[in-house]
Amino acid sequence: MNFEFVLQIILVIVSVALVFAVLLHKGRGGGLSDMFGGGVTSGLSASGVAERNLNRITITLALLWGGIIIVLGLLSRFSGDF
Repeated sequence: MNFEFVLQIILVIVSVALVFAVLLHKGRGGGLSDMFGGGVTSGLSASGVAERNLNRITITLALLWGGIIIVLGLLSRFSGDF
């Protein structure tokens, strides 16, 4: 297995994890989240610490996803296989 193939597999895993991380966020209202019931608020909302940790995980996954995309683009550009 070459490095590019391994990066593509990691990209798929990170992409799926990023989708789930974004979907776990609490709806802020006024957007698509209201259409699917995200606008309903209750007294049992997530704690501030949990929301901050979810934000950190989402940002880390997004940066990792972007980095992998850039590396894959550079590998395909400079691989010499046209």
